[in-house]
Amino acid sequence: MATMAQAIRLALHYGEENLGVKEIFGEDVGPPLGGVFTVTQGLKTAWNSPLDERGIIGAAIGLAWAGSRPVAEVQFSDYIFNAIDLLKLAANSTWSSAGRFKTPLVVMTPVGAGIHGSIYHSHSFDSVATKLHGMKVVCPSNPLDAYGLMLAAIKDDDPVLYLKPKALLRVRGEKLIPGEPEDSRALDEMINAPISNRENWKPRWPAVEDYTVPLGRARIAREGTDATIVTHGRMVPFAMEAAASSGSSVEVIDLRSLIPYDWDCLKSSIRKTGRVLFLNEETEITNFGEHLLRRTVDELFYELKVRPRLLAAKAVPGIGLSPVLENATVPQKSDVERALGELLSETA
Repeated sequence: MATMAQAIRLALHYGEENLGVKEIFGEDVGPPLGGVFTVTQGLKTAWNSPLDERGIIGAAIGLAWAGSRPVAEVQFSDYIFNAIDLLKLAANSTWSSAGRFKTPLVVMTPVGAGIHGSIYHSHSFDSVATKLHGMKVVCPSNPLDAYGLMLAAIKDDDPVLYLKPKALLRVRGEKLIPGEPEDSRALDEMINAPISNRENWKPRWPAVEDYTVPLGRARIAREGTDATIVTHGRMVPFAMEAAASSGSSVEVIDLRSLIPYDWDCLKSSIRKTGRVLFLNEETEITNFGEHLLRRTVDELFYELKVRPRLLAAKAVPGIGLSPVLENATVPQKSDVERALGELLSETA
């Protein structure tokens, strides 16, 4: 099974060969590195940009307006904040031009904690991203969805912000990507560059196939009747483990798309269980999960058995290098188990 990094790489290769992608660029995106997480390794249209986030986003917008379908990367989401105004320009161009200016670009960036990267390599971007109205925002939790969401993002005529949970990029999937070899070692040999002597190396791409995860469609990762956990990205495995160990029937919803989000899926689950925990690793103040909680109260108040809850990261300026500090700041499996236990034990 492919890792998430390999899945994204395979999707970008498919985009080069079949979907008109001619430019994949960003900091260290081209050879020899192929991206800091090797997501762009071996791709024929990948090239290294200057260390200039504003230049990367600006170039991507210009290419999209000129009729291309570029994929740009900002090396870590911590570096993207100085390009917010350009992301906003990309997001509102179609709307403000009454549909005359399509902006079919993908901006991908690694997000979240879990690798002990300290203050400049550990932050989330969810809440800011969801305020860029006009830009679609996705965040996969597994390799198959990572592949399908990337193909959907490339095909879309709107700009898409593709958030890669860095702690999951080395995790192998449980389902095959259509066309990948069943033996993960064979895939590694085909598309992973050697550690040294890369100058003459070329990948041997498997014949991967078209597979699209519709933007705006959530996934029921685990069915249940007693409570609902709504989450995405890195927190999905934590939610699944907590649900499995709870002794109750807990439904886990993987959002996959933050904008647009699948309110119908959430509403149906919350009505069924009457108990809901919103879970993410973004800081808790002005959190995207707060919006979902507010909408739940507004529309489903009389169908709730107990008060809805949000479990998110602490509202601190940064994440410390020490694992103790990081784990105390960002929700861990034990925190999810505790919050879920409180949700399940509250008397209706």
